[in-house]
Amino acid sequence: MANTSSAQTQKQPGRIRQIIDIVKMTAKYDKLAIVLMIAAVVLPIVAGVLLVVFVYNNNWVMWILMMLLSLLVALLLFMMTLNRRAERVAYSQLEGQKGASGAVLSSSLRGQWKTSDTPVAMNPRTQDVVFRAIGKPGVVLITESDSAASKKLLADERRKLQRILPNVPIHHILVGQGGIKLGQLRRELKKLPKKLNKAEILAVDKRLASLQQSSLPIPKGIDPNRVRPSRSQMR
Repeated sequence: MANTSSAQTQKQPGRIRQIIDIVKMTAKYDKLAIVLMIAAVVLPIVAGVLLVVFVYNNNWVMWILMMLLSLLVALLLFMMTLNRRAERVAYSQLEGQKGASGAVLSSSLRGQWKTSDTPVAMNPRTQDVVFRAIGKPGVVLITESDSAASKKLLADERRKLQRILPNVPIHHILVGQGGIKLGQLRRELKKLPKKLNKAEILAVDKRLASLQQSSLPIPKGIDPNRVRPSRSQMR
């Protein structure tokens, strides 16, 4: 009971506190963000005041309604601006780090995209990785280096996919030097031509997931009928 009570007292920060923390973090690395957020709040309110003064100056009901509407619009624009600028700051902090593309894929893509922050291929010596996203454009392979090792990983993964999914489009996006910036990844993915529907996306995802599990290595000297893949291999 004591543990339960202590866990309840250590609550997560409230919504307002979280917003304040995000604002502070964003302002620390993006000075323009403060100006834009202030403008997002002030401009709708000023517009609402001018509207009621020159159009509804004798109508108190419209005064109240327009002020409420202005505040709601100001709040909406503030949150939209904060979200965009905070996201931009987060991408700038991740820029150039190994595996950053996986973090963007798993956190920013919504809808019918099937992604993971775990690479589908990796070179342990060079730390080059290949990430994969499955969506309406088909299968998209993302690399973070233009090195020979990265190109070999990409070619091997592309060849495997073409053998398994001969009728599914396969695309490639390079993030980093020689390619796009990390913050442009989501936009580039959405610019690709749409080829698959929802059912086809699910079918491709299940097909690749099943093949990935079935290809797990089996240690020598262990009965294949009794072996259980380790958690580290399943990640």
